[in-house]
Amino acid sequence: MERLFVILAVTALAQPLAGQTVTGIVAEPERVQVTAGQSVPIVVRAIGADGQTVDAPLRIAGPRRGVRVANGQVTGIAAGEYEIFVASISTDGGAPIQLRIPVTVGWPAVEEVVVLAEPGRLFAGTRILHRASASHADGTARPYPEVTWSSSDESVATVDPFGNVRGVSVGSVTITASVDGITGSLIHEVEDSPVTRLELRGGQIQVRTGDVQSFDAAAYDAQGSRIDDVPLSWSYLYQADDSIRAPAGPAQIEQGRMVADVPGVYTAVASTGSVRAEFSFRVVSRNAVRTLDVVGQGRESRVFTTDLWIWEGVDGRDYALTGSKFGDGISMVWDVTDPSNIFKTDSIQVDARTTNDVKASPDGRYAAISREGASNRRNGVVILDLTDPAHPRVASTFEGNGVTGGVHNMYATEDYLFALAGGDKYVIIDVRDLANPRYVSEYNHPNSRVHDVWVHDGLAYSAEWETGIVVVDVGNGEWGGSIENPVFVTSFPLTTGSTHAVFPYYQESTGRMLLIVGDERVQRNGLAWQGTGPDHRQQYNPETGKGGYPRATSGYTQIVDFTDPMNPVQLARYEVSEYGTHNMWVENDILYQAYYEGGVRMVDISGDLMGNLYTQGRELSVFKAFDPLGYIPNSAAAWGVMPWKGNIFFADINSGMWAVQMQPTERPVS
Repeated sequence: MERLFVILAVTALAQPLAGQTVTGIVAEPERVQVTAGQSVPIVVRAIGADGQTVDAPLRIAGPRRGVRVANGQVTGIAAGEYEIFVASISTDGGAPIQLRIPVTVGWPAVEEVVVLAEPGRLFAGTRILHRASASHADGTARPYPEVTWSSSDESVATVDPFGNVRGVSVGSVTITASVDGITGSLIHEVEDSPVTRLELRGGQIQVRTGDVQSFDAAAYDAQGSRIDDVPLSWSYLYQADDSIRAPAGPAQIEQGRMVADVPGVYTAVASTGSVRAEFSFRVVSRNAVRTLDVVGQGRESRVFTTDLWIWEGVDGRDYALTGSKFGDGISMVWDVTDPSNIFKTDSIQVDARTTNDVKASPDGRYAAISREGASNRRNGVVILDLTDPAHPRVASTFEGNGVTGGVHNMYATEDYLFALAGGDKYVIIDVRDLANPRYVSEYNHPNSRVHDVWVHDGLAYSAEWETGIVVVDVGNGEWGGSIENPVFVTSFPLTTGSTHAVFPYYQESTGRMLLIVGDERVQRNGLAWQGTGPDHRQQYNPETGKGGYPRATSGYTQIVDFTDPMNPVQLARYEVSEYGTHNMWVENDILYQAYYEGGVRMVDISGDLMGNLYTQGRELSVFKAFDPLGYIPNSAAAWGVMPWKGNIFFADINSGMWAVQMQPTERPVS
């Protein structure tokens, strides 16, 4: 289970006092009961041999899906049974003292249930899907409510456990949904169907795997008049080109949109009652794969490499900055003007355990390094002057307004830096005067943890784990926001609840605004291969025989149509089941995805999208950085990726920075 670690201290002391060895940990209360969305106090104390409280820091972790622990409060996130894990921090190499605190999170009472039906009039012999939403007294929605359905007269219409209502005969009927004893209902007047003919329009006779077909079904009565509001059921038939290769579910169809994963002959079927229409077409292989060449490598095998950022320096040459994890605050500066000859020009060391993120401004005026694990616990960001881009100079450090708790990610514009503060909020910093960075404003979404932020067209899109995507007006103005006064626009959860990274992308070919959203799960709980565990993700030690194994991850990339911010639609996903995603970039309808041990992967996201892009053959190229001289040898672990001037640069955790290049193809991408 994923946990979020924080450090609690009984006092402000960073180390136990001399002779004060921790022998136990106690919690008050010993068991926690809390309602989702609410908080209750908790006190955790380190105990010494004399039974008295010891001044010592404690590490406390709550499963981020269920609870959050901060500032002496336990906040319920989602109903369920959980454990808070507490451990002492050993200063002498001894085993830490541990305590597990059971937590029960319950839902608040449901106050209202609303029943909604898909479009269409309910005719005898037709079916309409119904959904029920349940809300609490504070207006929050009950996620995935357990709904009990019933019909007032099953001779008129029936309803199954999933909300599918089927008309049986003419008459009036009430469909009721019940959640925790609270009910909502919808009345239908069932009629005989006037439809005598259906026509299926649209679609091409031949498409490729991954191409979305859009059909329109027109219904007519006996007099030839078109009838609107007809409930339709969609299905398909499949004739395999190769019965051995054909999967059980080779395609998807929903509301007239259909996409095929494998070649063959398909027939789209629309029906209403006993009337149906069909359209057959052939699907051929997409043949999207491109040759990929390795151009160069900037090897770094002494520490774990984190993110990268590339910019054009004021001297006209191209440079990259990379961070490090558990690297004593080291960040590397590279000259990447010639990708076949990547070389270091300098390094920068700051007071930190990890410099997780690095960014440079679009104009190449400044860069920023995020800090976590500073020796004095004052983290924040380090601002670099890029007047000499090969040898950046530390211009200032910003440590105020909450960023002392650690900065994991940032986003840089020409004048402002967005910096995450302890994973709780993001702070906007004015960096027009590099020597004197100034706090401008901040945004902290209620009861939410933030991991990433990206700014596009005056809107800040933040990835906030279980909350999903949060959108804030920071200068767009349509919702009244500005850089000095951020204004909340909307938020929406995603399927997996592991929202880690977001990349906004305007798709010119379709006129849609897309959000590319990535999960992060550095675990494979519940899967047959669960990996070797975090204790093995270290350099191989020939004396002990330990270490040297790669990480094990899961999760995938989701693509959301965000053209209407108030009504986002999840379109498609990119899921390679054996691996987990990290950071991404999109350019010219190509998704560049750092997929941890799955390497760096390039995917065609042109045109309309639906289903799993991986199974549709939309992958263009894949490269895994197997370096025998890596920190963990021959262990690919792509962290971040950035296309730049015809090359694809990416950071690999175990082997530094790479440049690869996709070769052009005679076939168009879309």
